[in-house]
Amino acid sequence: EVLLRMHSVGICGSDVHYWQHGRIGDFVVKDPMVLGHEASGTVVKLGSGVTHLKPGDRVAIEPGVPREMDEFCKTGRYNLSPTIFFCATPPDDGNLCRYYKHSASYCYKLPDNVTFEEGALIEPLSVGIHACKRAGVTLGSKVFVSGSGPIGLVNVLVAKMMGAAAVVITDLSASRLQKAREVGADFTIQVKNETPQEVASKVESLLGCMPEITVECTGVEACIQAGIYATRSGGTLVLVGLGPEMVTVPIVNAAVREVDIRGIFRYCNTWPVAIALLASKRINVKPLVTHRFPLEKALEAFETTKRGEGVKVMLKCDPTDHNP
Repeated sequence: EVLLRMHSVGICGSDVHYWQHGRIGDFVVKDPMVLGHEASGTVVKLGSGVTHLKPGDRVAIEPGVPREMDEFCKTGRYNLSPTIFFCATPPDDGNLCRYYKHSASYCYKLPDNVTFEEGALIEPLSVGIHACKRAGVTLGSKVFVSGSGPIGLVNVLVAKMMGAAAVVITDLSASRLQKAREVGADFTIQVKNETPQEVASKVESLLGCMPEITVECTGVEACIQAGIYATRSGGTLVLVGLGPEMVTVPIVNAAVREVDIRGIFRYCNTWPVAIALLASKRINVKPLVTHRFPLEKALEAFETTKRGEGVKVMLKCDPTDHNP
């Protein structure tokens, strides 16, 4: 393990959800819990046997650490391990604090040209990398991203990076769609009160064809329905956003058109990829951060996120800030 002095921690929708509702599905907050799982910091102390890091190293933290070498770990899909430790998922504490101890293998050294803030953004970026890989985005793909929150936006970034020829994104909010255009979306649709079928046909007319790939980032029933209707026969729908446990969807429509429906759970093996992309300047996540607060103003930061202002709210835990 290593002891870290924390630097930048992003606030996620799940953090706000635990704070407001005390549970997400089967994960229930029973005791006080530290929030935060999008984080970077500086190595202060090393446990015995840690060789790849030294004090003073700037690192990005992968929050999911397997507790045992089970079948999922053996096949490289450690995110599916049922006993995994995960920051800020009950009962595991997160890292929104001044000092934090974490498994050294899940702390990744940041190159000098990657900032602490970018290091913290690797966590949401990883969701986009994992989702677009599971979706099979490739050279020339036409992609429909549903929802323009932070996760919708990282999916736009990654899809374009992976060679998508055209990306269309939907949202209720005009300002969020403006941000999507900033990060590379080719077309935007501001949804008002259209039926799922109407949304699907708007997607098709903007792209000039039905997309092979849809990445659904809202979890809203109507959006999942639109995702099925919009996806080209033989294409893939990836469900990233999570809503109610039971949703009614046109499953027969998907089945008879051979639309593959895939889920994702967080990510795995994405930190090295993300660091390489950030270091080579192939991907720019900086526009995602719209608000910054010191740790003392955490409540204000959480309230800002809860109101849906801006995109990504970032907390600064280190008052002596040495951000390059």
